[in-house]
Amino acid sequence: MGLSFWQIAIVVLLVVLLFGRGKLSSLMGDLAKGIKSFKSGMAEDDQVASASSEKLDGDDAKPVQDSATKDEGAKS
Repeated sequence: MGLSFWQIAIVVLLVVLLFGRGKLSSLMGDLAKGIKSFKSGMAEDDQVASASSEKLDGDDAKPVQDSATKDEGAKS
């Protein structure tokens, strides 16, 4: 059971009546800015991750202590 044309038209009409055309267009502009910001942030994270994996080639990587080992060392 899908949405018919009339149901979609009524929903669009109600949204336009509630928010107005000016408010709706500014809302869509803000949404587009948010999506662009999210995409650039994801691309930046990928670049940082690839740079850090190239930097750590295994020889100069420090071993990571287990949290249980840290707790035992703190108690002593």
